[in-house]
Amino acid sequence: MAIRKPMVAGNWKMNGSKELVQQLSDAINNVKSDQIDVVVFPPYPLLPMLTATGVTTGAQTVSENEPGAFTGEVDAQLIKDLGCQYTLVGHSERRSIYGESNDTVAAKFARAQQVGLTPILCVGESEEQREQGQTELVVAAQIDAVIDKLGLAALKDSVIAYEPVWAIGTGKTASPEQAQHVHKFIRDKIAANSSDLAQGLTILYGGSVNEKNSELLFAQPDIDGGLIGGASLKAELFTAICESAKGTV
Repeated sequence: MAIRKPMVAGNWKMNGSKELVQQLSDAINNVKSDQIDVVVFPPYPLLPMLTATGVTTGAQTVSENEPGAFTGEVDAQLIKDLGCQYTLVGHSERRSIYGESNDTVAAKFARAQQVGLTPILCVGESEEQREQGQTELVVAAQIDAVIDKLGLAALKDSVIAYEPVWAIGTGKTASPEQAQHVHKFIRDKIAANSSDLAQGLTILYGGSVNEKNSELLFAQPDIDGGLIGGASLKAELFTAICESAKGTV
């Protein structure tokens, strides 16, 4: 019995324009429904424009700090004040390019929840870690950093996105079976302490999801939708992915 509403989240990364906002917001507002949650994560300057169109929005990251002398950072409260409901924390590019540690990600998660944002915690392993059989160790450590800081109950008001680093922007995609295996591991890990929390936790898959593979991925019992990169920048592709999520309801 399905107890979790599917979610499709579009991460625009450092892409976008005013024209894209209008094009995609029209498409998203046409496809969204009570059956699924659709969220868009554009660059900061485009957030007010998208929010004004009625699209549910989130930030790609937030500062772990409260307001102060942190040049170039953006406070979570400001993101909330703009009308956003979500923020990504710990995206693999933030971890690999900008050196965010598990502890830093946990602090961002905490700050997001403090102001009333729902954090989407991104976890996942590199290709080298997968080849060495460390997938579960890496993913567990990334989740445990949040649990150790805030307690297990903090996960209730969050989303987890499993994004194998080797499948992001590479054209490689974990097979539905590979993705399901890790999603089940995550859910079972949480269920060991709270079966109710585990069954209610939304877990997304991210990693070269497109309109051709989304249906099979979303059909897996522990995959509740997707964190979409490149395909979220093209209206016809993103709406097709949203439709495939509706098909799982």
